[in-house]
Amino acid sequence: MKVALVHDYLVQYGGAERVLEVLCKMFPDAPIYTLINDPKAVHHRFDSRRIHTSTLQKTPLARTRHRLFPSIMASAIEEFDLSLFDIVISDSSSFAKGVITRPETLHICYAHTPMRYAWDDCQRYAKDFGFPSAVRSLVPLFMNPLRLWDRTSAMRVDHFIANSQFVKKRIEKYYRRTAQVIHPPVDTSRFHPTKKQEAYFLMVGRLIPYKRFDLAIRVCNRLGIPLKIIGRGSEMKRLKKIAGPTITFLGRVPDKELPDYYAKCQAFIFPQEEDFGIVATEAMASGRPVIAFAGGDIPERVIHGETGILFQEQSVISLEKAIKEYQRTSFDSEKIYARAQKYQKERFVEEMQRAIERQWQKHQENQKNSDIVCSEQ
Repeated sequence: MKVALVHDYLVQYGGAERVLEVLCKMFPDAPIYTLINDPKAVHHRFDSRRIHTSTLQKTPLARTRHRLFPSIMASAIEEFDLSLFDIVISDSSSFAKGVITRPETLHICYAHTPMRYAWDDCQRYAKDFGFPSAVRSLVPLFMNPLRLWDRTSAMRVDHFIANSQFVKKRIEKYYRRTAQVIHPPVDTSRFHPTKKQEAYFLMVGRLIPYKRFDLAIRVCNRLGIPLKIIGRGSEMKRLKKIAGPTITFLGRVPDKELPDYYAKCQAFIFPQEEDFGIVATEAMASGRPVIAFAGGDIPERVIHGETGILFQEQSVISLEKAIKEYQRTSFDSEKIYARAQKYQKERFVEEMQRAIERQWQKHQENQKNSDIVCSEQ
C-alpha cells in the first residue's frame, strides 16, 4: 500500500507541522508533497524526507510572502501527479486538500480548518498580514472565486477528519460535509507539573496579529504583573514598543528548556481564537491553568474554575477581569495535568491508524461494488 502525504506549505513550524511530523513517523516511506519548502523556517525538521514542491518554489517572494498568491496556490496544488499512490493523506488548513487523485485512490484529509481567509473576515486577514493598502482593496475581488474553488476542492476528499468539534462544525457549514474528530497529537510526556511556581505569567507562539499578544501585554502593563513571551514573528517590533518593564521577550527557547517555563508560570494566557491550541494543551500538561478567550475549540478543553478561566470578549477589560478571577481561585495542578493526557501523541496515532484502516476497507468495498455494477451493465 503506497501512501503520500500532502501539506499546504513548509514555511513555518506550528501545530500543522507537528501533525505532519507524526504522520511522517506513521508512514516512514511516504513522500511529502507541498507548495513551498523552506527548510530553515521549519528548523530542518523534514530534511530526511523526500519532498516534492510546486512551481511556486521558484517564484520570487513565494517563500516569504506566500499569502500574496492564493489564486496561484489553488492551481499549483493541482500540479502534483499522485497516480502511483493507493492512499493520499492531506494535512490541510487551506490548499492541500485540493490535490487531484484517481478514483481508485483513497483521499483522507486531516483538516485543521476550512480556509479561514476565504470564509471569515478577508479584510482583517489582509490587514493582519501587512498587505499594502492597494492590495487590500483588491482582496474581496479574489475571494469569491477562491471560495468556489475551496468548496469544489472539498468534494475531492473521500473522508474528512477534523482536529476539533469546532472545526467539524465549520466543515459542515462551509463544505456541507461530515467529519470525524481526532484531536491533534500533543507530546504530553515532555511536560511535568511542579509545585515551585514563580511570579510570571506565560505566552507561547508566533508573534502575529490574530494571536493577540498585544492584549495580554496591555493588561499586564496595567496590573504591573510579569509576563514572559516565548516566540518570534512579524509583530515583535510593534509589541516591544507597547511593552512595559514587566514584559520579557525570550524569543525562541531550546526545546529542552520549554517545559520548565510552562511548569513554573503562574498561569498561561491564551487570548486568541484557535481551531486547536496546542500550546494551551502543553500548559495544561504542565499542570498550569489557562486564562483563555472562550472562542474556537478552547471551551472543549478548559473547564472554567477547574482547569482555567474563560473570558468572553477579546478586550482589556475582559482579560483583566479574568486574571483577577484567576488570582481569587484555587487550582489543582494534578487535575489539570490529567485532563491534558487525553491529547497525548500515542492516542492520536492509534485513532488515526484505526480511521485509515476503516476507510481503506470501506473504499475497497466501494470499488469492488462499482466494478460489479459496471460488469453487469
